[in-house]
Amino acid sequence: MNLKRFDLNINSIISSFNKNITVDPDKSISIRSFLIGAIGNKISVANNILESDDVMSTINCLRKLGVKIKKVRNGKYFIYGKGLGSLYIKKNINLNFGNSGTLARLLIGMLSTTPGINVKVFGDHSLNKRSMKKLINLMKKFGADFLPKNKFNFPLKLISSEIPIGINYEAGVSAQLKSAVMLAGLNSYGVTHIKEIYNSRDHTENILKNNKEVMEIKKNKKKIIKIFGKKHLDPIKINVPNDPSSAAFFSALTLLNKNSSITIKNVGLNPTRIGFYELLRKQGANIKFKNFKINNNEPRGDIVVKSCYLKPIRATKYYYTNMTDEYPILFVMASLIKGTSTFKGIGDLANKESNRIIEMQKILNQINVKSKFSKGELKIFGQGIVDAKNKIIKIPNLGDHRLCMSGFVLALLTGAKTKIKNFETVFTSSPSFLKIMKTVGAKFEIQK
Repeated sequence: MNLKRFDLNINSIISSFNKNITVDPDKSISIRSFLIGAIGNKISVANNILESDDVMSTINCLRKLGVKIKKVRNGKYFIYGKGLGSLYIKKNINLNFGNSGTLARLLIGMLSTTPGINVKVFGDHSLNKRSMKKLINLMKKFGADFLPKNKFNFPLKLISSEIPIGINYEAGVSAQLKSAVMLAGLNSYGVTHIKEIYNSRDHTENILKNNKEVMEIKKNKKKIIKIFGKKHLDPIKINVPNDPSSAAFFSALTLLNKNSSITIKNVGLNPTRIGFYELLRKQGANIKFKNFKINNNEPRGDIVVKSCYLKPIRATKYYYTNMTDEYPILFVMASLIKGTSTFKGIGDLANKESNRIIEMQKILNQINVKSKFSKGELKIFGQGIVDAKNKIIKIPNLGDHRLCMSGFVLALLTGAKTKIKNFETVFTSSPSFLKIMKTVGAKFEIQK
């Protein structure tokens, strides 16, 4: 998708609403479906795929690697798997990851143990600034190499391992790094052992779970994942749930907008993804899960939200892995809840699409909401819902979809005259965002 650039202007407080909505499908699972389907055998089927910029980047990269992908209809795809170790790329063909850190880390994991890969990899301006040092060091353990030496951001040249050997890895907060190791281990000799120090997103495990030959999971005090290399990988058939991270923005807007309610249909309710909702419930949020079911090893259901009084937010470091994407909108909520909110253990937010701590502080400061960041902890001194009609919020081009979406919600709740540059970046994760906002009554102007 070569999205045309546009800015967004908001200059109107939102009215009360009572709506049923459906948000976009889950990006993390959509990307994983294509990647795992590509290295499986026979034809994999993926339904309710997110057709966003990041997912299109995934499809484009896989096609360059010799994978046939057929679109059956909107949201449904056939992926003609080539089998483990069968991806290849022609000379002088590059791989562009766009804005997607998920695609970059997971596909580099797959390619690092695929013999004969020698390829230049890069992303957009935002992704090229992000450090890949942890990923590079992990893939070197499998025998892959990266040029230039001692450079840890894109563009880079990836040279795969000719004889990859399974490794032992202690997984931290990053599900992307854990998944990269799992995908690298699938085509390595021997067994790759992964011990989870912190629980993180388990979408990769859930997709592979039915392949008993390639993966074994044991849970004692810590989860142990064993990946058995060079085995047969069955095709997958998956129906992607809708994205709990996208749903979070509409949930936040509803909770803080008087006399409002919303029902969000068929949302992924994986325990590793609902920290945002669990945390807010502890602060008094009126949030309920209904019509709960499990499909493709992924829990899902409807989220019902009603506006209510909220206490200041207290987020310990243990929430980080279960709501990494939701911190910007939580910072907005904290600024509009009276009292001091604290967020601990969030230092890694500095290496997302932007430095989400500093940039959100700048945004909140424009409506005179004070905050303080020190030693991995952010304090936000909330004032309650403020009337900011005489304030101006300017959000520059940061290449960060979550900051754009959070700034939008802040503008709707405060009335601040807001200009968000390059809002098209939101379409990397949520192409229906503006359409849904119109449904709930948001008013805005697109400036091309």
